[in-house]
Amino acid sequence: MSKNFFSLLNSDLNSAINKDPAARSKVEVILAYSGFHAIIGYRIANILWNLKLKFLARVLSNLFRIFTAIEIHPAAKIGYGFFIDHGAGLVIGETSELGNNVTIYQQVTLGGIAPSINSSDQANTKRHPTIGNDVIIGSGAQVLGPIIIGNNSRIGANAVVLNNVPSNQTYIGIPARKVSNIKGANCFEPYGISEGKMDDPNKKSIIGLLNEFHELSSKISQIETNIKELKVKRNNLGIILSSKENTDIDKYKKGKRK
Repeated sequence: MSKNFFSLLNSDLNSAINKDPAARSKVEVILAYSGFHAIIGYRIANILWNLKLKFLARVLSNLFRIFTAIEIHPAAKIGYGFFIDHGAGLVIGETSELGNNVTIYQQVTLGGIAPSINSSDQANTKRHPTIGNDVIIGSGAQVLGPIIIGNNSRIGANAVVLNNVPSNQTYIGIPARKVSNIKGANCFEPYGISEGKMDDPNKKSIIGLLNEFHELSSKISQIETNIKELKVKRNNLGIILSSKENTDIDKYKKGKRK
């Protein structure tokens, strides 16, 4: 094994220690973390793949999939500091590319979408996502197609991402939509979501509409009050005019008698 192999594994190990408060020691991660076992399997299989021992790489990759329930294609490109938390059901496709310090949770798919239904036409083409540095992808997220997820971005749990995601942004939902910007670089947020920091645009729109409704209701109430006041004034004015008219008639009658 090359020196680079062990330095990559050490960075993956340190990433698990730094990001998972349940990880009490490196020995515990090495022996008890299926995500780390899957990364070891991938790192070895990737070396075999690059040495053109592709069949052996696929067999080894499948063995680690059986034992860890995590499927990482040996041709995928993954940087240092990779952390898989829990990991069961994770799938990383053949042409996926992951930067440094990427964190992925369970049930995530980095899948391929190609326009052709003929698999031979899709061979040797980019079909899977490119994930930037310091990205966090929450559990159950589906990131599909040859799209780019920018550096330091967050993908919320169960999101379905079909388009590029710019750097320093959080996306959630089906289809995924932007909900916030990320201010602090390299700030780790478990599951890609921080409590109290989520600004859902739909929620904001509804709140805005409710505020406008209350404003309009207040204005309508004021208008109704003004109309009532005008009616009272009109009635009072009518009484005054009627009284004055009667007085003038009486004066006229008295003058005529004289």
